[in-house]
Amino acid sequence: AVGQCTLLIGKQKKALGVLWGSVLVGILTAGLWPFHAPKNEVRWLSDGNGLHFGRHGVILSSEAFSLAGLKDGISCTVEIWLQPALDTGGTILAFYTPDNRIVAFSLDQSLDDLLLRRVTVYRQRRAKTKWYIGHVLRKNKQVIVTITSSTQGTTVYADGTLAGTSPWFGLSSKDLTGQLVVGSYPLADNGWRGQLRGLAIYNRELTAAEVLQHYDAWTTNQQAKIENEGPAALYLCNEGAGNVVHSQTNSGNDLHIPERYFVLHAPFLELPWDEFQPSWSYCKNVLINIGGFVPLGFFFCAYFSSVQRLNRAALATIVLGGVVSFAIEVLQAFLPTRDSGMTDIFTNTLGTGIGAMLYNCKSVRALFAIVGLGGQR
Repeated sequence: AVGQCTLLIGKQKKALGVLWGSVLVGILTAGLWPFHAPKNEVRWLSDGNGLHFGRHGVILSSEAFSLAGLKDGISCTVEIWLQPALDTGGTILAFYTPDNRIVAFSLDQSLDDLLLRRVTVYRQRRAKTKWYIGHVLRKNKQVIVTITSSTQGTTVYADGTLAGTSPWFGLSSKDLTGQLVVGSYPLADNGWRGQLRGLAIYNRELTAAEVLQHYDAWTTNQQAKIENEGPAALYLCNEGAGNVVHSQTNSGNDLHIPERYFVLHAPFLELPWDEFQPSWSYCKNVLINIGGFVPLGFFFCAYFSSVQRLNRAALATIVLGGVVSFAIEVLQAFLPTRDSGMTDIFTNTLGTGIGAMLYNCKSVRALFAIVGLGGQR
């Protein structure tokens, strides 16, 4: 009888150990997959000039990127020829200043809307401005977007036609300096999927007539007319091969296609108030992070209570859950497809505590004893 009891206890310990290990492996896999930086999904188009951006694709300039004559100017224009692959979202291009880690200007897709974002700094305070322009970006449809700005405000054209105007969204040529990142956001994984067929930046405002003329030049393969307009930077995307997108005006502004996808300046353990967003997706992620660690808390506590016989099994479980979460967040800082933040540490630890509390419920402990996986001491 003693031998049978010992054998039963051994089986219980083994079963709990398997459950404990399986849950830990599952959480580590969910938190760190795919365990490495994916291949950069940028390739040259086979049916004309341009680049295709996949799920994880990015091209960028060197740190010394600058546009001659733009720093002291006010008027400016960004002209981009693109084709979205999905009707979801992502950052199309962004200008990033490494010294203060500010993305002064970014152009994004939000469903089929065009989103312009600008960040300014005044007395060490950051002011963020957003402007949505509806129904500009259609799935699998080419469009030439022109964003031109002056002291009177900013005007946006789509295929040479007025799409929106704003007197309060001020865009300065100073916002178009720093590192140029195309296809993703410099501070987070926010990849855009689609085709880039051309990009031009001007140190002046374009008139409505010029915008229409440029649209005709782009679409009829007369890019030489655009080059004669004196853009500060011009990318025709006509190389067809290689890992460099050449600037037609200044070779120092060439864009490079890295072999592996990466986030230019991924945050390390980002603070909760910086991560917070008043959106359903943020709340959903919080709930997922809490719920994902409930099984870990439950089976850790079961193992520590029934196998290790710890007096403070619940406390040990919560501490271990926090340590596991901290390790995952530290490692995520080196994975471009994951975000390293402190919010997850708090939510994961909370989920671990909820799991430990569930195991310590008398009814649950009794059920555990019935199925032969431990129980009351």
